[in-house]
Amino acid sequence: MVTQEIKVSTSRIGALIGKGGSTKREIEDRTGIALQIDSEEGLVKIEGDDPVAVMTATSVVSAIGRGFSPERAFRLLDEEDMILVLIDLTDLAGTTQHLERLRGRIIGRSGTSRTQIEDMTGTEISVHGKTVAIIGLPEQVETARKAVEMLIQGVPHENVYAFLDRKKKEARQEMLEYYS
Repeated sequence: MVTQEIKVSTSRIGALIGKGGSTKREIEDRTGIALQIDSEEGLVKIEGDDPVAVMTATSVVSAIGRGFSPERAFRLLDEEDMILVLIDLTDLAGTTQHLERLRGRIIGRSGTSRTQIEDMTGTEISVHGKTVAIIGLPEQVETARKAVEMLIQGVPHENVYAFLDRKKKEARQEMLEYYS
């Protein structure tokens, strides 16, 4: 039996359990593991016989805990190569105002920046609390992570979009070369 414990913000426990326990049940059914959720403490125990299933379920629980909707987090179950990467903003932002500014740069006005990065990389991005979480295929996640880091470093948005555009063209070119 493989056991993993992870802390989830109590504000996200409802999303993790789902209406009538539907989200919890779907995670258990699709991974073959058991979830024990302590909604008071925000402690989630993930148990199963298959270490890979426990790892996958842990990623899904973590993704929901980091602000993703269950539907978006389930992308980690839909394709086996999907990964979840967390960027911790704690050390990068000295003050609360600085953290808010970084979050604002990453999200953009009305979410435009985050949406642009998601669209150009094929990833899902959640900016929640002091973290940025990215779900996608390894190469896509790496590109999205670089774009987020560029924004954190203060690179102008248009330069970040130009970088993403270049990466998208390179990926398209590699795909054409691979299939020709």
